[in-house]
Amino acid sequence: MVVWRRSHQFVLSIYRLTDKFPRHEAFGLTSQIRRASVSIPTNLAEGCGRWGDGDMGRFVQIAMGSASEVDYLVLLASDLGYVPSADYIELASELNEIRRMLTGFYKQIRSAGQRKGGESAANSSHLKAKG
Repeated sequence: MVVWRRSHQFVLSIYRLTDKFPRHEAFGLTSQIRRASVSIPTNLAEGCGRWGDGDMGRFVQIAMGSASEVDYLVLLASDLGYVPSADYIELASELNEIRRMLTGFYKQIRSAGQRKGGESAANSSHLKAKG
């Protein structure tokens, strides 16, 4: 699933970035931004492990909520001077693309759920092994 791979790469970028945050933020902003970013691909993976489009749709919505949370946290980190402007622009752009993909996937799931007799979108879009 392309959106899962993109969000996984985004999480890796967040970990590299937050590794440079001040030590006093370890249990504050660093922890929160990492948790929220990890939640995006985690919820997609969990949704793929469930049966039916209804379950998958709920997990995509949760992933979208986490993406919105990360959006604010990256802005906050930038405003606090922890994220250089160029990095902020790159992260915000990538996050917008991930959100666009999540929206498209959610629409695909809803559309498949409205058709009768077709294979569910959740079951046809399983996570693929890395590579």
